Amino acid sequence: MLGLRTGAGIPGLILGSTYVGFGSMVRESGIPLGLGLVSTASSWAIPGQIVLVELWAVGASILTIIAAVALTNARLLPMTVVLVPQLRAPDTAPWKIYLAAHFIAVTGWALAMRQCPSMAPERRLPFFYGTTLTLWMMSLGGTALGFILAGTLPYHVTLGLVFMNPIYFMLVFASDLRHRARTIAMGLGAVAGPLLHFLTPDWGLLITGLVAGSLAFALDRAWRGWRRT
Repeated sequence: MLGLRTGAGIPGLILGSTYVGFGSMVRESGIPLGLGLVSTASSWAIPGQIVLVELWAVGASILTIIAAVALTNARLLPMTVVLVPQLRAPDTAPWKIYLAAHFIAVTGWALAMRQCPSMAPERRLPFFYGTTLTLWMMSLGGTALGFILAGTLPYHVTLGLVFMNPIYFMLVFASDLRHRARTIAMGLGAVAGPLLHFLTPDWGLLITGLVAGSLAFALDRAWRGWRRT
């Protein structure tokens, strides 16, 4: 129940609103509602889904779209590697973990990383399922609603809705300053991101994540070593 209430609260409203924007983009790009819903149900990651819509609109081949979406969503792999050990209890069946991996996306991952460490191990997976399944269903509903309402929303509002979720994700971590490495990584990323994007728009985001994350890890580790001496 805690996971359901968490998912149905502000996180669900923000993610659902984001998918209203996505649903509108789906219709304006000439993609059928069914395909848009399949995209949300299977991929469930806004950056990859936006890539799908944009490549579909310009007539890219199916293989090109699959490759681009897969590369965009590759960022979910390290998130899965970090979260899965948090969800596993001694008696957890492996298939439950494999199924949970499908529902690892930015919002659910951020909420689980924030809540699960303080929970008993046997409560973590039910919390994750309750949260993410609720978010997933609200995303499907948002996609359908956005498709139906397409044309009634100004284009800049549609884009604004799409970017609500990344902003919320950033605020979730910014509100928890106990994790020094996360705070350092966000600060370094906020500074380096615009500069690297200006230098290399195609690779700026990837380089920012690699440099800011690695440097934050190194600085945090050095700080802990200095405190022990």
